[in-house]
Amino acid sequence: MGIPILSIVTFLPLLGALILLFVRNAVAARWIALAFTVVDFLVAIPIVLKFDSTTHNMQFVEHYIWIPSWNITYFMGIDGISVLFIFLSSLLGWVCVLASWRSIQHKVKEFMMALLVMQTAMIGVFCALDFFLFYLFWEAMLIPMYLIIGVWGGKNRIYAAIKFFLYTLAGSVLMLIGIIALYFAGGHTFDIIELMKQNYPFAFQFWVFLSFFIAFAIKVPMFPFHTWLPDAHVEAPTAGSIILAGVLLKMGTYGLIRFNLTLFEEAARYFTPLILVMSVIGIIYGGYLALAQSDIKKLIAYSSISHMGFVTLGLFVYNSAGVEGAIMQMLNHGITTGALFLCIGLIYERTHTRELADYGGLAKAVPIYTTFFTIFILSSMAIPGTNSFIGEFLILAGAFGYSKVAGAFSIIGAMLGAVYLLSMYKKVALGEINHKGHIHEAHDVNVRELAAMVALAIFVFWIGVNAAPFVELIHPSVSHLLEQLNSAGNMVAHVR
Repeated sequence: MGIPILSIVTFLPLLGALILLFVRNAVAARWIALAFTVVDFLVAIPIVLKFDSTTHNMQFVEHYIWIPSWNITYFMGIDGISVLFIFLSSLLGWVCVLASWRSIQHKVKEFMMALLVMQTAMIGVFCALDFFLFYLFWEAMLIPMYLIIGVWGGKNRIYAAIKFFLYTLAGSVLMLIGIIALYFAGGHTFDIIELMKQNYPFAFQFWVFLSFFIAFAIKVPMFPFHTWLPDAHVEAPTAGSIILAGVLLKMGTYGLIRFNLTLFEEAARYFTPLILVMSVIGIIYGGYLALAQSDIKKLIAYSSISHMGFVTLGLFVYNSAGVEGAIMQMLNHGITTGALFLCIGLIYERTHTRELADYGGLAKAVPIYTTFFTIFILSSMAIPGTNSFIGEFLILAGAFGYSKVAGAFSIIGAMLGAVYLLSMYKKVALGEINHKGHIHEAHDVNVRELAAMVALAIFVFWIGVNAAPFVELIHPSVSHLLEQLNSAGNMVAHVR
């Protein structure tokens, strides 16, 4: 029996949270949380390095009987679709701890515990291959995120936390109904691999696809299920925004790939026109609303709706460019938007304002900070040489290959992105120093902050210059998925 590396990378943060129960000192709590998240990241590295990129089969599998009477098993495993998100979750874990070093000053131990529990739940979602286990991890994310927003958030934190909770809970209930339906229709098992082998009647696929789709569309969030996101982002502390943008939104698109596309291929084809329309509306609507924002954090939040619209567009065009581009964009958005929220949090600690009108001249006051802020802005604009260019280019190529209309409309969203990001950058970084926002009193980044930004900037350029190793990891799994979907396409044509 090999080393249960997926269990280690999943539950190591939870062990750190349990140890924190016995710690009273805030400084010790920070260092313990940092130690566990760094070690967790180090454990995730060999998972990526030893991952076999020549097969679509599940790897590092751990399978044990858990509750025999209900055929519930402890079943963990990863393929090309999930491996990068375990790495992303572990990377952002220690970045979140560093981002909270100064900004969280009360109930530090409890905050770090919430972060660590959250990390276990997030990684668990990407590893689980039993629906019962998956749902446990999925629900386990809800409470710590609710607490992070509701306890350590801004002045409207309670409203934002309740809104986040209710939206997510509504989606979770629908997904639970779908899981129970699958359990009975699939031979009384929660085994996701076994359930993928079943052929379900189209009428069954239709309704269960909808229950899963609404749950994941809320999480993405897709238009028109997006209204919880700007409130949650604005009120959440910096680490909460990094987790939300970096990993939590990816849970929705991961669910669409893992379940909606693989379990209900015929229904996925049937609903594709509607989903493409929702994606394109999200791309343009999110960009348009971002243009109108005066709060930097809210601007980036709305840009996430636009960027995630690109991801859902790529997933449902059924070609390798679109799907691989979507998965790459999920990774890239986690890095880049997580980094932008980190930058906003760092400058907010110094100026205590997020209003664009209070900014100006950051490049003169804090040049090192502005250098990294520029890198992440360029990445968010998908400039060639940065990570987002790879994902967005592949998605647009895939979209034009499937529908020239969808591709043409999504270009509008890309152009809007350049407008609102450049406009924001001009107001914040260029020009004379704005004394209204106390920019002149701001000091540049310290070593701790620099470490977090450098780590994320490395991946911006690494993926931007040499994306091949990352694309090769996901290619076999995407090819296998497309084979299933292409055969389902003919069956849907028959249904219509």
